[in-house]
Amino acid sequence: MTTTGIARLDEARLEAFVGQVVADMGAAISGLLLHIGDRLGLYKAMAGAGPITSSDLARRTGTAERYVREWLGNQAAGGYVVYDPAGGTYELPAEQAMVVADEGSPVFLGGAFETIASCYADHDVLVEAFRTGAGVGWHEHDARLFSGVVRLFRPGYAAHLVQEWLPALDGVVEKLRAGASVADVGCGLGASTVIMAQAFERSTFAGFDIHEPSIEAARTAAAQAGVDQRARFAVAQAKDLPGEGYDLVCLFDALHDMGDPVGAARHIRRALAADGTLLLVEPNAGDALEDNLHPIGRTYYGLSTVICTPGSLAQDVGLGLGAQAGERRLAVVLREAGFTRVRRATETPFNIILEARP
Repeated sequence: MTTTGIARLDEARLEAFVGQVVADMGAAISGLLLHIGDRLGLYKAMAGAGPITSSDLARRTGTAERYVREWLGNQAAGGYVVYDPAGGTYELPAEQAMVVADEGSPVFLGGAFETIASCYADHDVLVEAFRTGAGVGWHEHDARLFSGVVRLFRPGYAAHLVQEWLPALDGVVEKLRAGASVADVGCGLGASTVIMAQAFERSTFAGFDIHEPSIEAARTAAAQAGVDQRARFAVAQAKDLPGEGYDLVCLFDALHDMGDPVGAARHIRRALAADGTLLLVEPNAGDALEDNLHPIGRTYYGLSTVICTPGSLAQDVGLGLGAQAGERRLAVVLREAGFTRVRRATETPFNIILEARP
């Protein structure tokens, strides 16, 4: 860069951007420490415990005090815990505990950092994918991706699926109460399938996913929840969805991951009953890039870059729809697949919920 070029720099803008990057630097390393705290049960041990010393926390969690003390310093600097210099104690406020310690909370985000940690572990594979344009299959990722994703999405499903999303669909809850046939495509570890099966005892549920270890975990989850007689799981692609006459087919955060979302949606439409419904849950995004330039959009574009788009590119067709496709693009996909009625049924800050009918 020439001296003249340097002289034209906006110093205030430079200083502000350096500050932004330093903040991101602190967030990046703190995300790792959040994942460590989640994995070791440090947050759970602090939840409801009141002020606690590093020695007490180490004793409760079977960890080394010197590591815990340094971890707590990071947590205090980030505002995750409150430090009392007089007593040398640390406290996890109830509000923070809902986000990092309580897996039953609708705002629990520990799974997000487990997911992100898995992506860091995959960085060599991702760098090579950038260079070659090749896809990265779901099965090629660090195993924490699978457990992290279910922990990331389960709180939202538990808070909204039965209470808000299904009731927003025309006539679907009535069918489920009477006894309906439901397919959950891209079910992962089965959280959404199990939640629905627990709520609607007269209905039967079939979960399908391309990842065999996830299907095995889903079967275990269904058995533990006592719904394994009504919630069955099998390995299958959406374009090979077995069965027909489904009253409801669900796609939870899965369509944009598929290599051929149009072909998948077309097969799903054919598998529906004449008066059946497709429930499509996707990340909440505007139709244009400029509509998504905010923290949630930043997060979704990031996850899409290292998980969703590589996954799609690894499959047949490899459309690479991306996690921020937006409602208009999703509706185009569904209509190309033969759905004649598509509408936004409801939404949350993180998701849009579309209803599609043949």
